[in-house]
Amino acid sequence: MKKIIIICLVLISQVSWAQPSQQLAPTPPMGWNSWNWFGKHQINETIVREVIDAMVANGLKDAGYKYVVVDGGWRDTTLTADGKLRPNPKRFPHGMKALADYAHSKGLKFGVHTVPGTNDCGGDAVGGFGHEKVQVQQFADWGLDFIKLDKCRYKPGWNEYLLKKTYFKWRKLLDESGRDIVLSISAYTFRDWYPGNCQMARTTGDIKAKIHGGAVFDHDPRSVMRIAEINNQSASYAGDGYWNDPDMLAVGSPGLTMDEQKVHFALWSIMSAPLMLGNDPRNMDSQIKAIITNKDAIAIDQDPTEQGRRIVVKGNTEIWAKHLKDGSQAVLMINRDEEQTQSITLPLLRLGMTGKVRVKNVYTQNDMGTYTQHFNQKLQPQSGLFLIVKPLD
Repeated sequence: MKKIIIICLVLISQVSWAQPSQQLAPTPPMGWNSWNWFGKHQINETIVREVIDAMVANGLKDAGYKYVVVDGGWRDTTLTADGKLRPNPKRFPHGMKALADYAHSKGLKFGVHTVPGTNDCGGDAVGGFGHEKVQVQQFADWGLDFIKLDKCRYKPGWNEYLLKKTYFKWRKLLDESGRDIVLSISAYTFRDWYPGNCQMARTTGDIKAKIHGGAVFDHDPRSVMRIAEINNQSASYAGDGYWNDPDMLAVGSPGLTMDEQKVHFALWSIMSAPLMLGNDPRNMDSQIKAIITNKDAIAIDQDPTEQGRRIVVKGNTEIWAKHLKDGSQAVLMINRDEEQTQSITLPLLRLGMTGKVRVKNVYTQNDMGTYTQHFNQKLQPQSGLFLIVKPLD
């Protein structure tokens, strides 16, 4: 009997640290990440401070973007003798605590990219493997609020058992750190243990953005549409403090038309994705700002009812939908055809709506009228229509 009790206590303790706090991310996290625009070699502490200032000044903070995350490029190329990370002495001479303190002084939260293996993505031997405890303590001491834990690299080669064990070790240490730190897993494909380990996790590879020469809308493994299709496969797992991550936003990057950028942001909102900006907040034109600060789009993303799904595919057209807590549904109609205008019909029965509905355009804020049975619209090539459909009966 005593042995059984001990085993039960061990199992209970394992479950308790395997369940991250839902309160850390009751809705998808929103913020900014340096990678898509600055990459590894162009980022430095001056730029980060300027981005923090810009996010406050241009309304991004007020719109809900609160995390400032420095991706690759902040670390030195070696660890200390006891396994601690060192900031790059040229690009980050004042260290990461100073940046965290600055972000906090402006009402924002701060995080960094790090790696759980032996080496970072560029091959430098600065991974956390075997040094997890000392590095988590560093992050807590610096006052961090967010860790992006990127799979690369483990030199002998990851296997799934070791990868899971390592990520759960990080989860346990973060829970014991005494500080609330959002854990963002970046391991490039969905795994069914993510919801019990972290607040958000990548389901895909990297999306193309400025650092890759520009973003791509379709017909590429790292295009907006292909990334969305992959993320859609794991929709049923999102919610309750865990969110599927189809990678940072490429809105604002060269390569996409304005219509394509609207579809991109609408898709991420429909999918309840973390809204991590990948632009340069210091230099935004009014159209980009209007997209990423659209109150209805953000409210759709932040509505925690579910991850929206693709519900109709017909030729080069498709429809995505998400239930909202007030009984309405967010709907995105997309024409993926590169050349032809397409007529798209939304059968209201596919939304489970049998009576009269009112339709609102999310981006223009126009009331598009009341409808029964179906709603039809012609869309230009590679464009979309983002709607809120509200039942009236």
